[in-house]
Parts: sequence; C-alpha cells; structure tokens
Amino acid sequence: MSSREAGAELARASEVPIGHHVETLALRRGHEGRRGALNTLRVAVLIASTITMGLTAGAFTLYAHTVMPGLGRTDDRTFVGAFQSMDKAIINPWFMAGGFFGALVFTALAVALHLGEDWRSILPWVGAALALYLVAFVITIGVNVPLNDAIKAAGDPDRIADLASVRAQFNEAKWAAWNNVRTVTSLGAFGCLTWALVLFGRATP
Repeated sequence: MSSREAGAELARASEVPIGHHVETLALRRGHEGRRGALNTLRVAVLIASTITMGLTAGAFTLYAHTVMPGLGRTDDRTFVGAFQSMDKAIINPWFMAGGFFGALVFTALAVALHLGEDWRSILPWVGAALALYLVAFVITIGVNVPLNDAIKAAGDPDRIADLASVRAQFNEAKWAAWNNVRTVTSLGAFGCLTWALVLFGRATP
C-alpha cells in the first residue's frame, strides 16, 4: 500500500463517528455479559443436579446395603412397624424437593441448558444422567411406592392379627431387588453428572 492509499484509509477511518465505536464496544460487552450469566446459570444447575442426584443415590444405596438387610433379620412386628415409620419419615420436603424430585427437575434443566453445538462434549453425559435417573424414577413410582403404600395401609402393627401375612404380601425380596436396580442407575447418573462438571470446567475459561 502506497503512502497515498494509507492516508486515504486513515482518513476514512477517522470519518467513523466515535459514537459508533462506543456502541460497538457496548454491544460486545453486553453479549459477553449475557454469555457469562448463562454460563453461571449452567454451572449452578449442573452443581444442583449433581448434589440432588448424589443425595437420592445415597438414600437408595443406604436401603440396599443397610436398611433392608437389617430389617430382614427382624421379627414380623418389628419389620412392619419399622418400615411403616421410615416410609412416613422419608416423605418430607427435604428429601422430596431436595433429592427425589429435585434430581429430576435439575437434570432435565441441565439438558435444556446444554443444547447446542458449543456443548457437544457435555450434553451426552447430562442426557445419559437424565435417562438413567428416569429409570430409577419410574421404578420408584411403579414398584416401590405401591409396595410402601400397601404395607402402610395394613394399619397399626399392634392391631394387625396376621403380621406374617402382611410381611409376605409386602414382598421384601421384590422391593429389595428393584431397589438394587434404581441404586445402580442413580449412581450411574451421579457419575455422569460429575464428569459433566469436569468437562464444563475444561470448556469454559
């Protein structure tokens, strides 16, 4: 470029109003601000889904390796009474909102927030977590909850004439077997979300 051409280019640049440069800079900063806010929301939802999933998986696991084996060694009166009491206690806002339903809601929201080409490395793991947890959720609603409701419907253990029959109808072997399945799937979901958090950290500055 000759000195004349360079001078002409400089003259044209100087004709651009300063306000235009300021406006362009403001728009760029606004875009970066919105992107930063969305990333903050994404990581917050990922953390929330990981925590709630971990709490839920922990509850299922506790039943698998401690609660059900322990109850299995008790007499019929103790089994029926203890199971009724635990099932009533676990239906509370802390577990239902902060664990069981919270894991579903936060993981589904995490999937929605990671749609798009920029998050191709993260979306499969979050999607897998949602699919695995849906299995655990359906098992709980379709198998475990009806069995829980049936044993509670039997009434006060002190007024049940045939406790052995109530325990047999509850079918603790079936309950424990399906609990093992939801334990494995929810732990798998927890692992997927944990890895998604690692990938998110690598993908963002």
